[in-house]
Amino acid sequence: MTRCFLLLFLVLAGCATATASGDNVGCVNFGANEGLPRLVRIDASGPASLLCNKGYAALASGVTHGPLWVAEHLWSDDIEAAERLKLRWRFYQDYRVSWSASLADYHASIYDRGHMAPSGDQPDPIARAETYATTNIVPQTAALNENKWAHIEQHVRDLAEKEGELYVVTGPDFGRAPIETLGQSRVYVPARTWKAVYSPSSNKAGAYVCDNVQQRPHCTLESVQDLAQQTGVDPFPLVAASVKARVWLLP
Repeated sequence: MTRCFLLLFLVLAGCATATASGDNVGCVNFGANEGLPRLVRIDASGPASLLCNKGYAALASGVTHGPLWVAEHLWSDDIEAAERLKLRWRFYQDYRVSWSASLADYHASIYDRGHMAPSGDQPDPIARAETYATTNIVPQTAALNENKWAHIEQHVRDLAEKEGELYVVTGPDFGRAPIETLGQSRVYVPARTWKAVYSPSSNKAGAYVCDNVQQRPHCTLESVQDLAQQTGVDPFPLVAASVKARVWLLP
């Protein structure tokens, strides 16, 4: 067993040692039924920080140097406002945690800086700017990030307008070990990225899971229950198990 896998397992294996930044109380509003995503492996310690932003919450890992999950609460009115907001921002290092990835880690890399909470979800300049923090990105191939993943992000926004509100959790899946690491920080490159969706009005949940590969990335729909078993992250711990066991046929 490699040292990388041992370190990764410590983080994904249970209740990571978390510190809060920002409004920790308000952070729960990003979780379905006020339950933020939960790591569901056996208990073990690992460096991680819960970061509360205006438009999303993230659990940022000191081992992977990126988020383990990012949670959003989308409303139809906010999505409409986000569509009218014509603003792009620059990526920046998140100095709230000392072990955040740097921009230099991605320099000359074949990987995109892939948003977990999409900038296009955010309806105001501050919330949108916060999505460009390095604690909200993971390395994604251009073939995935600029094509199927971008389409999935738009599908979820369209669904939020239809449903009225959605809880959305996005994250990386490193499998048994990262594909590789980037830069001096050794940022973990995930084998897959995923996006889980729950609608309170329809009481349905499902997840997109996409291979992070250079050519023809494949995406599937899965139940949230299967996703949690595979990734070690339950995106909606306070949603009924019967709902998470069924696959919502997302667009």
